[in-house]
Amino acid sequence: MSVFSSNLQAVRQRVAKAAIAAGREPRSVRIIAVSKTFGAQAIAALSSTGQCDFGENYLQEALPKMALAKEEASARGVAPFVWHMIGPLQSNKTRLVAEHFDWVHTVERIKIAERLSEQRPAHFAPLEVCIQVNISAEATKSGVLPEALPELVLAVAVLPRIRLRGLMAIPRPGDASAFGRLAALRDSLRAEHADLTELSMGMSADLEDAIAKGATMVRVGTAIFGARGGATLERAPSSDPQDS
Repeated sequence: MSVFSSNLQAVRQRVAKAAIAAGREPRSVRIIAVSKTFGAQAIAALSSTGQCDFGENYLQEALPKMALAKEEASARGVAPFVWHMIGPLQSNKTRLVAEHFDWVHTVERIKIAERLSEQRPAHFAPLEVCIQVNISAEATKSGVLPEALPELVLAVAVLPRIRLRGLMAIPRPGDASAFGRLAALRDSLRAEHADLTELSMGMSADLEDAIAKGATMVRVGTAIFGARGGATLERAPSSDPQDS
């Protein structure tokens, strides 16, 4: 597992350097280790280094792995996990997400937000959510278009048992101004929505650019775990047909 720990340390150094260059505190940027296709042992090993935020794309893969990772972490005596759903979310999967995750980054429709609100257990802390914005207006990409964002924010912000925290985007490659546009959208809404502080943007290849434009969360998979198709320690079997 030392290779994963070394990779994580290198990512932490990249994040710190980028934050300092932007005049920010390194701790203002949260690293979400995207653990799809990797198993509980890999996750627990990283948690031993202080990593607590993990992102999953596919619910059917995530749930059994999350339970095993909790057991592994408990045995190691490390801090609890914070689980982030970062993949597309279908209506028939909202209950399990509401019951098992701490964050959802991919809310793009009021129906999804309403179901998460209704299905979040009352004794749990509010589910933290980000609205996914189709910042590059790509026909094949999920997310609300920028012009429809204010209306969706108003509708989501008043729902009980969830807490609207920010915006998320996956820009089109080469769209150099996308991160700045997402930050500007967030800033334009904060006057009326004080909790809207988060920007979930930037991945392994472009986290420095995202941090320069204000990212508070970067979703990093390959730079920590390696290529998805390569040899790994304890790869998690996929039960989701979307996984590849």
